[in-house]
Amino acid sequence: MKTYILLFRGINVGGKNIIPMKELKSLLEGEGYESVNTYIQSGNVVFRSKAKSFKDITLKVEKKFGFSPELLVLEKSEFEDALSFNPFTLYEGKTVHLYFCKRKPILDKKKLDFFAADTENYKLHGSVFYLHAPNGIGRSKLVSNLELCLGVPATGRNLNTVLKLQGMAENL
Repeated sequence: MKTYILLFRGINVGGKNIIPMKELKSLLEGEGYESVNTYIQSGNVVFRSKAKSFKDITLKVEKKFGFSPELLVLEKSEFEDALSFNPFTLYEGKTVHLYFCKRKPILDKKKLDFFAADTENYKLHGSVFYLHAPNGIGRSKLVSNLELCLGVPATGRNLNTVLKLQGMAENL
C-alpha cells in the first residue's frame, strides 16, 4: 500500500465548485481509500491505497457534487522530490509557490518574462513550476496567466501547505 497526495484544482474558490472536506473524506473512505486526511478547504488530501488509477475519484466527485474537478495524484516520493528540488529554500513559505502540472510543460519564455513582475523569480524542474513571489500572488499577472505560459493545467500550493502535506504523509 502506498501513500498519495491528492491535489484538487479550482475548488472552493469564490463560491464555486464547492466540496466540503468532511464530505470528501467520507466519499474517499467509502471508496476504500485508507487513512484519509484533508488539509484546508482548497482540496488537499493525503491517503493510502493499493490502487494505481484514480479516475474513479473524479467520477464519484462529479456524481456527488455536480462537477468534474481537475485533480493531480502524486505518490509520496514524487511529492518529496518536488520539495527537494525547491530552488527558493531561503524564503518564507508563504512567498514560495509550487505549481504541480498535469504533465511536463513547455515554457513560453516570452510570455513568462512579459507577465512576471521584477520581484518574481521562477524555475521549472520536471513537471513542477516554482515561483518566488515576495509581494504575494493575489495581484500577480504571472499567476493569473500561468497556464497560458505553461501550456498545461497546473495547481499551486504555497510552501507552507506543501510542508504540511509532507508532514501529514510522513505520519500515515
